[in-house]
Parts: sequence; structure tokens; C-alpha cells
Amino acid sequence: MPFDRSVSADPHDLSAESVWHIDIPEVRFGRHAVDELAFQFRGLGVDSDSRGLVVTDDGLVAAGHADRLSSHLAEEGFDVDVYDDSQREPSVAAVEDCIAFVRDETDDGYDFYVGLGGGSCMDTAKTTRAVVANGGEPLDYVAEPTGSGEPLTESGPPLILVPTTAGTGAEISPVAILSVPAEETKEGISSHHLRADAAVLDPTLTTTLPPELTAQTAMDALGHAIEGYTTHAYDSLLRATDPGARPVYAGRTPLTEMFSRKAIRLLSEHVRPAVHNGDNLDARENMLLGALFGAISGLTAGASLCHAMAYPVGNRYHTTHGETIAALTPASTIDYNAASDPGRFAEVAELFGVETTGLTDREAADALKAEYIQLQRDLGVLPSGLAELAGITADDVDWLAARTVDSQERLLRCNPRPVTEADVREVFLDALSNWEA
Repeated sequence: MPFDRSVSADPHDLSAESVWHIDIPEVRFGRHAVDELAFQFRGLGVDSDSRGLVVTDDGLVAAGHADRLSSHLAEEGFDVDVYDDSQREPSVAAVEDCIAFVRDETDDGYDFYVGLGGGSCMDTAKTTRAVVANGGEPLDYVAEPTGSGEPLTESGPPLILVPTTAGTGAEISPVAILSVPAEETKEGISSHHLRADAAVLDPTLTTTLPPELTAQTAMDALGHAIEGYTTHAYDSLLRATDPGARPVYAGRTPLTEMFSRKAIRLLSEHVRPAVHNGDNLDARENMLLGALFGAISGLTAGASLCHAMAYPVGNRYHTTHGETIAALTPASTIDYNAASDPGRFAEVAELFGVETTGLTDREAADALKAEYIQLQRDLGVLPSGLAELAGITADDVDWLAARTVDSQERLLRCNPRPVTEADVREVFLDALSNWEA
């Protein structure tokens, strides 16, 4: 491997990383920003008579959002098809269906793509564009041993992602997450060629999101922000052997820390009104902004233990990603990882509004855990832990811990505290119940 964590490496001749960079798509944010979609595509070199595909799901068709986008593009002279069969937590097979649709409808793929929806729709759009442009099938680009580990070399035609949730960060991420049922896990395709060319964040598209999905995606966004703020600093990693070999998750930087702090404040302050009054457009706008900032921080610096544990849970028990992150965060990101740097977690507590005067750093971290749990309880639509989420018991924990360690090295290498299988097992046991339901 061209890089590894310096904290876990044997003595070596390589030097510590000294360079950081950030890559995100062009971002357009604001109420009714989606009405400028045609202008954006023209700026990306797409002619008005070009043919494009909107990748979405049937729920967003029913809500009228897909028609809003496709009608706007058609009025501006674009020829637009709609694929509305994206699946929640998409499997490799589900994405292959979208790829087959593109190959059946076109000779060389569409001239442009739009991903409209939550992370599942956007990941389906990202993977479809990339695989059609590069050839082959999705598993060709999933890391070994699950896939062939081939690199993506082409980005493909312009892609704009339009989230209708405030949380996943898929609109700026260079990663797409796919479930692999045969392996009972989820895997990521990670490549800068996967990243969209632009993202449109329009809070008017999020008001139809029901309370439970609003809460779930908010917990994912908070997870990105806290994990990004507490992971390794970029200069505690080893320098890659060449600039092109730097990992997608490259450690926290002064820039990502700034976005993390703002994201934690925005999300923790506005999630309650957004969940309890979905038509509160001010709250929706602040949630979408917080989710964007959380994604810039966490999906650049790196997600860690919580996300690593979430993927085996989600794949085996078919839970949504956000509610799984919600159940796991208190025990993993906060409780287990606080020992890596109690002072940093005390800072997170202050960002949450916890009164930390007179507390030690470790006491402040404990208060953060209590406040995070109270926030979830106040929302009223989240499970109290893994037991309520999916009926998970202590008998299931050995398999989950082993699967996490065996399949999620990409994320575990970002964790600020070393992790063994025995550690993961204890964290899973702690996460069975965060409060008495």
C-alpha cells in the first residue's frame, strides 16, 4: 500500500504528510436554486439539444420533484428521460439495472446525468455514469477481495446531484456505497472520478421529507461532522508515495475543522424544529447548510468507526443508514473514541451547547454523550439502540464485530483510536440500548 496510518506503522523511511487539498464539486445553494439547473449544464458545456437522464425513485416522482426538474430542463431545450427505480440502500444488482437501462436506451450513454434524491439515488447516479463511461460492471471497481479493484480512469459526461435530504453528503462525496448481499456487507467505490461536477442544494425540495427520514439523515450529517472533527490530523498520516495515491479520506485539516464546527452548531440547533415542523423552511435551510458543511468536513477528513460498524448492520438487517448511525454514535464515535483526545471531544460538547464549566475534558465528553442521546429522544422518531432498531441481541455481536474488522479496513484506518475485534464487540454491546425505551 502507498500509505498507512503513522500511529500504527512500524518504523519506516517514509515521512509524515505535509500537504492537504480539498476537491468538491461546484455548489449552488439556496431556495429555488434548482431552477438554475439548465444554466449550470450549459456552463459545463452541455448543448441545449443534448439528451440526459434523471436518476431518482418513485417516491420523488409522486412528490412532483422529478417532474419539476425534467420539465424545467425540457423547457430549456434538453431531451430528458427519467429512471425512477433507484432502490434504498442500493445493491450492486439494483445499480446494474440502472446501467442496463442506460445501455438499452443509448449507444454510448447519455450526454448528461442528474441524480435526484437521497444518498441512494445519488450513489446510483454516480456509479451508473462512471461504469458506463469506463465499461464493465460495478464490482470491477469495488476493492478486492469483494471486487476486482480496478481504477476508474474516466469521469464521464457532466453529472449534477440534487439532494432532497439533509444528511448523506453524497452530492459532494467521491464515494458510492453499494450493498453486496452475497458477502453480507456494503462496499464503497472510491475515486475522484466518481465525484459529481456540480451539486444543487435547494431547501424547497426537502420540505416533503417525513419526520423520521429528516431525523435519520440529520444523524448521518452529525456523524460526518463529529467524525471529521475527531479523526486523525492530516499530518499524522504518512505521505503517499506519489500525489495521486493519497487516500480519499486524508485526515482533518484547518479547513475541515472550520466546517465541522459550523456543521455541529447548525445541525444540533435546527434538527428539532425541522423534525417537528417540516414546513419550517428556515430550519430546513439551516439543516441543508449544516449537512453540506458536515459532508465537506467528514467526507474529506474521513468517516471512522461508527460508519465502519454501520455497514454490516445495514446490510444484514436492512436498516437505513441514518438510523444505524444514530444508534451507534453514542457508543462508538463519542464513548469509545473520546479516549483518543478528550480535549477535542470537550470542544464538541461546547459546540452542542453543553455547559462544560468546571468539568474535566473526560467529564465533558460524557456530558456530550448524554446530550446527544437526549437530542435523539427529543426527536421522538429514532430507535433507542440496536435492539429496538433491528432486534439485535448479544448473540449477534460476534458476527457483526468480525464482519466490521474483516470488511471495513478503509474506514477503520481513519479511526483516531486503535481498534481490535474485541473492542468492536464491546462497542456493539454498548450500542444495544442507549436509553430505556
